Amino acid sequence: MSGSKSSVPDAPADIRTEMQAGAGDDSPLSFTVHSQPQPAELAALAEQQRTRAGRLRMLGVVAVCAAPVVASYFSFYVLKLQGRAYSDLITPTVDMPATLSLQDLDGKPVSAESLKGQWLLTVVQPSHCDAQCDRLMFAQRQLREMQGKERDKFDKLWLIPDQQPVSAELRQLISQGTPVTALRVPAAQLQAWLKPAEGHQLNEHLFLIDPLGRWMMRSPAQLDPSKFKKDLDRLVKANAGWDRPGR
Repeated sequence: MSGSKSSVPDAPADIRTEMQAGAGDDSPLSFTVHSQPQPAELAALAEQQRTRAGRLRMLGVVAVCAAPVVASYFSFYVLKLQGRAYSDLITPTVDMPATLSLQDLDGKPVSAESLKGQWLLTVVQPSHCDAQCDRLMFAQRQLREMQGKERDKFDKLWLIPDQQPVSAELRQLISQGTPVTALRVPAAQLQAWLKPAEGHQLNEHLFLIDPLGRWMMRSPAQLDPSKFKKDLDRLVKANAGWDRPGR
């Protein structure tokens, strides 16, 4: 054979062009090697992702639980319902002390945390329960029943700032129907948390504690249950999603 060429005759034209273009290039071929993630690095990344997802879920749960209570405060404070409220709105609200020393009538300790989860219609009255006590505890029962189908959202709480015995007759009375939660608490601790209106005493008011354990409303000294109910109605309407059974 004569006049043989350096190109490969059977190769396609585009491949021959690339081969001829690189024929004069004597530089060696180079390769870039990318390192693969190590198992420890992959595990750490996965753990970070799980932690982030867990935090987001936790925040979501907190937001859902707090939303009804937030709605009530939005209604009262942001929408400026103060002018329409019969009661004294407490701004800012006052948290129930976690160290509040509570005991039931048999002397057993009760945690403050156990009171959370319900709206608490609260009276502060002595153990012997005088005429003032009778009047407010009657209003307390009346107000809860006036809520109709929403009454299970409210609990009745009686805080006793002394260590005197409660009579058997009175124990029986507060246990009838939906029981009153009666708890003893040191007077000094109670006075550091709840406050009466100027010129009045704690036993002249009915106090409202929200489901997160915050004191947020106080009735006037001369309580009119029908007017106080209107404030409760607005709270219930704003908290339609909060529906836990009473204790």
